[in-house]
Amino acid sequence: MKRRLLDILACPMCKHHPIDLLVFEEGQEIEAGILTCGSCGRWYPIIDGIPHMLPDELRECEEDVGFLSKWKGRVPEAILREGKPYSLKNL
Repeated sequence: MKRRLLDILACPMCKHHPIDLLVFEEGQEIEAGILTCGSCGRWYPIIDGIPHMLPDELRECEEDVGFLSKWKGRVPEAILREGKPYSLKNL
């Protein structure tokens, strides 16, 4: 994902802009990270350079929980415990 996308990305659930970025892995582009909405508290993973910004009903629990498990040392504690729509307490 290119950093300049932050200028146009908004939360698909509440339409809040801007959203926050936490980078886990970066080369020429952001390869892995997490986007968070300061308004509704939802989070969206960046996997293989692609932001997975889907509304709750289209998200896959297994994929999201797997992402949190993989990066749990870097994901903010609040998301791990109470992230929307999924957190590690969903296990």
